[in-house]
Amino acid sequence: MRRLGDRRVFSSADARALAARRLPRLVFDFIDGAAGSELAPERNCRALADVLLQPRVLGNVGQRTIAKSILGQAFDVPFGIAPMGMCGLATAGADNLLAEAALERNMPICLSSAASMSIEDLRRIAGDHAWFQLYAMPTPDQTMALVNRARAAGYQNLILTVDVPQVARRLRDVRNGFEAPFRMGPRQLLDFAMHPAWSLPMWRHGRPNPVNLDNNRFDRNASRAGANWAFLDQLRDLWSGNLIVKGVMSIPDALRIRDAGADAIWVSNHGGRQLAAAPATSDVLPAIRAAVGQDYPLIFDSGVRSGEDVVKALALGADFVMLGRPLLFALGANGATGLAGLLDEFAQEISTVMAQIGVCDAAGIGSVNLFSGPPGHDGSETESTAPVSLTERHVG
Repeated sequence: MRRLGDRRVFSSADARALAARRLPRLVFDFIDGAAGSELAPERNCRALADVLLQPRVLGNVGQRTIAKSILGQAFDVPFGIAPMGMCGLATAGADNLLAEAALERNMPICLSSAASMSIEDLRRIAGDHAWFQLYAMPTPDQTMALVNRARAAGYQNLILTVDVPQVARRLRDVRNGFEAPFRMGPRQLLDFAMHPAWSLPMWRHGRPNPVNLDNNRFDRNASRAGANWAFLDQLRDLWSGNLIVKGVMSIPDALRIRDAGADAIWVSNHGGRQLAAAPATSDVLPAIRAAVGQDYPLIFDSGVRSGEDVVKALALGADFVMLGRPLLFALGANGATGLAGLLDEFAQEISTVMAQIGVCDAAGIGSVNLFSGPPGHDGSETESTAPVSLTERHVG
């Protein structure tokens, strides 16, 4: 049996299992939990698992690149770090560890409005790798204050999250007494005391707070319905950089957002944390791609647990993929070492899968790499598989 101190991370499943042992129950459930029945995350993962790729052989795939560009930026990998509120709960200093990883590996990192690192600090550490994610705050002035800070700090990419008009009821959080801001009771104190490997470094580092919000307080239950169509138009007029709209699962919404001038759409169901009955993102992605056209930038998340899943998302129509829960579990399992291990596994698996499907450049992954069955087993007829007439069968 693996010892707790031997926290090597070789997969998302490793990361989750090890984090479950190291993290207090309250923290693990906050990261792992979802809305209502919690069926949506399972649906996301199952739908991606059911996507099949077409193996190809005898191609010259000795030299491969997994580099990918999005919105005018070139990155060394086709994935980045999704915005995750209160990610500092995973391990002490998580925001800094994620920022350093993004800079070292040349990938984007998205700072949540509810992060425990300031807008200015992330930009200072990660430079142009830093993107800022915006929630509609309780008042328009509070929302625009965040936008103005992001502009002043030099951010070029602003992400407006639109799928949280109201935070969904997450039963694990309710049962555990998880609230933001934290309210420590006897049950929570006992939970923390039983997990010293997490609690002691967190105590030394200091409790993570949403430092970008008024009085370092984040009201999870506040309405965010201010993110409406009128606000999108206003934001498009005010923000001169790239505007990305996150949380889109509907073709009519996608078309209207594109036509409103957004530079990219982020197909996501919030990792299943908002609507238990939401369809899987990978089931929706191809239809949105067909609707908005082949050249319009699409970002994807929800249910991605491996490098192979990243390749599948690209084949289904995504231009770029963002990672959430697996990275928090890797941090929870073994801090910076766990994070580095999982990021390495994702990158290596992407390259290996590309070799198996005959692709040398991640930019070339597309629907042709999906298994679509007979007649050619790759979606096209070949000389040997094209229909043969009865006359031809009997010749010779």
